[in-house]
Amino acid sequence: MTRPNDTTRFSEPPLPIFADAQPVPLSRGDRLPSYLRDHRQRLRTRFMEGGADAMPDYELLEMVLFRAIPRQDVKPLARALLETFGDFNGVLSAPVARLREVKGVGESVLVELKLVEAAAHRLARARVMHRQVISSWDALLEYCHASMAHRQTEQFRVLFLDRKNVLIADEEQARGTVDHVPVYPREVVKRALELNASALILVHNHPSGDPTPSESDILMTEQIAMGCTALGIVLHDHLIVGKERELSFRAEGYL
Repeated sequence: MTRPNDTTRFSEPPLPIFADAQPVPLSRGDRLPSYLRDHRQRLRTRFMEGGADAMPDYELLEMVLFRAIPRQDVKPLARALLETFGDFNGVLSAPVARLREVKGVGESVLVELKLVEAAAHRLARARVMHRQVISSWDALLEYCHASMAHRQTEQFRVLFLDRKNVLIADEEQARGTVDHVPVYPREVVKRALELNASALILVHNHPSGDPTPSESDILMTEQIAMGCTALGIVLHDHLIVGKERELSFRAEGYL
């Protein structure tokens, strides 16, 4: 029996985002047009030969989308995502609810984007966990930036270190709004005792992008520092992560 054409069987809907870059609708049984196959192969070859540095954000994002949408031109969707979220990192770290608002983003795309984000975070975390923080400071900053720089709400994390300044735990203590996160100094110090930590590094992000500390940031840090001192725990630093850079309380003279 001949099956009627059924465009609802696509894994993702067509993406008529740009008038000059219409997607090509294909049924499941059709092969990818040769020009799309060649385009994808050129990107893969360039990536393998030159790495990510040889590719602009939109092409790298296209490659991520290949697996999620195997039978359509993904260039329009890649450009739409970048226009909405700014850059490659912004797309990967965007909240799921906001990603869904972009036409053409379905479950397959969401899974692929969040999988790449999770892999990046895990790789960055592996470079600092159970290692001396002082000798891997740049890797620590990279990890904090990758995990927090593009978040749209504030997050407060504590890095717990042992006597040799080896990172033994990284825990989220609180989440907040776009400009505030509730932090309880007693709970921070209590958790350090539970983990038998000898030192701490506090980390939180500013969704505004500006890492300049607020009065409440300074006061909270002072309260945690007092609690640490009373119990013989060292507060090494408090890092505020912005979109482009990080601010160190220790370097700026707040500690």
